Amino acid sequence: MGNNRPILLGIVGDSGTGKTTFTKGIEDVLGPERVTNICVDDYHRYNRVQRKKKNISALHPDCNYIDIMEQHLHCLRRGEPILKPVYNHSTGNFDPPEYIKPKEFVIIEGLLGFYTRRMRDAFDVKLYLDPEESLRVDWKIARDTGKRGYTPEKVMESLKRREDVSNRYIRPQRAYSDVVVSFYRPKGLNTETGTKLNVRLILRPTIKHPDFSHFIESGLIPEPGCISATLGRDDGLPVDILEIAVDIAHKTTRRVMKIVWDHLPGIDMPKTYIGKYRDGDGVKISNPLAITQLITSYHLMNIKLEG
Repeated sequence: MGNNRPILLGIVGDSGTGKTTFTKGIEDVLGPERVTNICVDDYHRYNRVQRKKKNISALHPDCNYIDIMEQHLHCLRRGEPILKPVYNHSTGNFDPPEYIKPKEFVIIEGLLGFYTRRMRDAFDVKLYLDPEESLRVDWKIARDTGKRGYTPEKVMESLKRREDVSNRYIRPQRAYSDVVVSFYRPKGLNTETGTKLNVRLILRPTIKHPDFSHFIESGLIPEPGCISATLGRDDGLPVDILEIAVDIAHKTTRRVMKIVWDHLPGIDMPKTYIGKYRDGDGVKISNPLAITQLITSYHLMNIKLEG
């Protein structure tokens, strides 16, 4: 029969983990006309000057209207419009609020999206981005120096200042996700930040995932060494672990994506190529990122179809 209400995806991760890049790929798969994107980092209580005076981090729950976030998430799930606050990261102040009416799919990204039980209950799929720490630091320096006008030294100072708050409030949300996405550098590539990254997906049994071990063992996926599916444990609990190597070929990538998408009856796989990320002034493609974005989109479409 299908699901008539909006389907909500939550994407949470520490600052600089690639949430916006990941979200853009999901939007490309599903179609921008069908997706509403919302950043819950806009729900700050205080502007940049006020935070400095109060000596409080933007990552701290007390610095954010958590109750309004909860209310708005459940309004969106019911298909109701919201008047969302807008925080301007360039000025450190607030712009006029934005009227938002949810489309078929709503992607919520931010630092505190899974902080409370009520917030978590609003989502159909919960994803946590958890790249290796040295990679996250390099990503954040590149973003904040390129887009927000900071110096590398200022970014490092900010990271050090926020470390305690991140450990207390942001990183514990990892435990509530259905999928943990961890990009990491292959051995010997200590400065790589883009195309040549592996990815590890921790797939928790809180939602039903495609059976990748069956695809691999049956020979449906060529280059079996470039993708592996194993059983493992995370936080002491059983999980499936999917590893996608950086050297997986474009042809194999498309094959994997088609196998996954074919499990959605009557819906053709999008022709738009995903896995895109910005590197300086140019755009590049990561095959592991493309597969991860497609798997996430599959979950959303599957929930939409099943109702």
